[in-house]
Order: sequence, then C-alpha cells, then structure tokens
Amino acid sequence: MASTLSDAARALIDGDNYATLATLNPDGSPQTSVLWVKVDGGDLLLSTTRGRQKEKNLSRDPRVSVTIYDRTNPYRYVEVRGDARLSEEGGRELIDELSQKYTGGPYTNDAPDAVRVVVRITPERITGRAT
Repeated sequence: MASTLSDAARALIDGDNYATLATLNPDGSPQTSVLWVKVDGGDLLLSTTRGRQKEKNLSRDPRVSVTIYDRTNPYRYVEVRGDARLSEEGGRELIDELSQKYTGGPYTNDAPDAVRVVVRITPERITGRAT
C-alpha cells in the first residue's frame, strides 16, 4: 500500500539535498549510493546507468530504502522504503534535469555509450524527522 509524502518531506526532497539509496547485493549485504533525487507525483525518481551495481541489484531485487537529509541540518531527514521500477524511457532527460537542479548546468559525466535508467520508487513506508 502506497504512503503519501508530507509537505515537509516534499520540501526536503525538492531542495538540493542528497539521497542515499540502499539496495541488496546478491549475498544479501547492503550496498549504498549517494544520488540526486526528485519527486514526480508521489514517487521518487533517481538516475543511474545500466551495469552499475545498484542497477544490477535493483533488477534482481527491487526492495530499497532511500534517505534524504537536509544539508544544513542532517538530523532533519526522511526515509522512504518501497520497490523500485527501472525504465530507460526518459533516462537522459532525468539526469539532465537533476544536474540542472544540483549543479546549475547540463550533465556531462557519462561515457558516450552509457544507457541512462530512471529508478522510480513508490513509497510504501515513510519515516523520519522532516517537520
């Protein structure tokens, strides 16, 4: 059952605050990555490329936890748990939009053959201290 992001959680995510994505490796151990994030409707959107460990993990096991914390007060945060869905559609556009949000310019760090993937997470459980 989907959970709804509060206005405070949305404001935190809409800011230039970073997200930490936790996925599960094949042996069950955690793998974390710091990423850019945005809200789309009630979902979180993140970006990665095909072949990265997080993409491999999500393709095998979609369960995730994402924590977004306030850069000026890390005790103010929101954690979102849910299942991730992957899609190549809109991948290039998303990384460019996120780069604009976080750096003020286009994203130029991909290899020429990189395939961008949208990671869409519908919140199932939301916790934290974003008030």
